[in-house]
Amino acid sequence: MRWTWIDRFVAFEPRKSAVAVKNLSLAEDHFADHFPGFPVMPAPLILEGLAQTGGILVGHANNFEKNVVLAKMTNAKFHRETTPGEQLTYTTTLLQINDTGAQVVGTVHVGGELVAEAEIMFAHINPAQLPAGMPDAKFVFSGELAYLLKMAEATANAAGKPS
Repeated sequence: MRWTWIDRFVAFEPRKSAVAVKNLSLAEDHFADHFPGFPVMPAPLILEGLAQTGGILVGHANNFEKNVVLAKMTNAKFHRETTPGEQLTYTTTLLQINDTGAQVVGTVHVGGELVAEAEIMFAHINPAQLPAGMPDAKFVFSGELAYLLKMAEATANAAGKPS
């Protein structure tokens, strides 16, 4: 199963906000397996996309010098289910950031309709806190997310904002 739950950024303002989209397709495995015969996007995957959008915003604010991991979500609310053919828009706003972590607030919309919302806390993990055997690398910001990071920076630069 795919681990990246955003497709691209449509807006990115460093240290302030990020907006990403996810196009829902019936070809994704979870639609067949989650509730057979009733294809809906699993709520945890919606939250994961929101966390990835916010996590990239937080990582960018630290020039990707710290690993950013999801610590907790509070006040998560779901207003309706989402289905294949819809496009989710994840909007995150950085509320605070410090040496130990960050707080982001986020919403998920389909068109102009609110689908979900949550407050997200991230922790900054230093190499000494990594599990034994895990390489001292920026494990969160690699692979597909690294590509999305480049796209986020390009989005910010195209808008005339420094990244």
